Amino acid sequence: MSAAAEELKKVRVAVVGTGEFGRNHVRVYRELEGAELVGVYDENPERAAAVAAEFHTQVLKGLDELRGRAEAVSVAVPTKAHAEVGCQLMEMGLDVLVEKPMAVNLGEADALLGAAKKNGRILQVGHVERFNPAVIVVEPILNRPLFFEVHRLGIFTPRSLDVDVIYDLMIHDLDILLALVNEPVMEVKAVGIPVLTDKVDIAHARLEFAGGAVANITASRVSTERVRKMRFFQQHEYISLDYARRDALRIGVKTPGPQPEFAFEKLNAPAAEPLHAELEAFVEAVRTRKEPRTNGAAGRAALELASRVMASIQEHAARVQIGSFAIQDKTR
Repeated sequence: MSAAAEELKKVRVAVVGTGEFGRNHVRVYRELEGAELVGVYDENPERAAAVAAEFHTQVLKGLDELRGRAEAVSVAVPTKAHAEVGCQLMEMGLDVLVEKPMAVNLGEADALLGAAKKNGRILQVGHVERFNPAVIVVEPILNRPLFFEVHRLGIFTPRSLDVDVIYDLMIHDLDILLALVNEPVMEVKAVGIPVLTDKVDIAHARLEFAGGAVANITASRVSTERVRKMRFFQQHEYISLDYARRDALRIGVKTPGPQPEFAFEKLNAPAAEPLHAELEAFVEAVRTRKEPRTNGAAGRAALELASRVMASIQEHAARVQIGSFAIQDKTR
């Protein structure tokens, strides 16, 4: 451990929910110098015991055992329980990182925001892609981008089938676009259909921002390949991000004219695991009491935009009469 880390008092952390996401939170907390992992809880005691044994921590019998034992908690339970569990923990005086989407609907998101304000708690939302090195490295070179093309495609897995692909995958890119453009979204057009489940499995949205920027976003969890890319254009240059490789390429016009020359620059992204950076930022926010970059307000904004995308999908489904798909939005 570094001398600087030794000078800082470790933040006592726990994880509620030990599924795929929760297990990864436990893994990273065990690696963080500034955190002390005090235990895990899951409604499935066998799953909690397996994760606790793997990472050498304790199994907690209930949320009440966190009182006085932990200072901060990652909430990685199913989305429908985010608000209930998150509010309960904040009422107990704990800071909370809740996985995305932050809640089932905007009313529950507001309940989380209210609990954080009432109890003076840090509320961070798990929009982990905001901590991707590819995103971090392009933020300083933004120059009023006007067109975005985004693809987030995944091979089908039984994970996160309790929510539509908009809330499972696309919401990452909606959050990033809101952060990069930093303007209100004036118009949303979207289409989406179920393929393998009774929820929307593939969707496309077109967003228009107040300043004129346009974004096309495609999200799928039934693809034959895994793609995580964003491309955007700004004056005299084109930027390509690859979330999976965690890098970015900047292509600019070196010499304009009939025979232009182009300059290619691979941006030096820091070598960091996004989840590690996210949880490190959460621990630092708990220690310093400073608002995290993906705070409750950012999480709510992404959820609100996702609900607008879902509403447009519903409107399109009704117009083209795909009633048999029974597309429903339960986020409002």
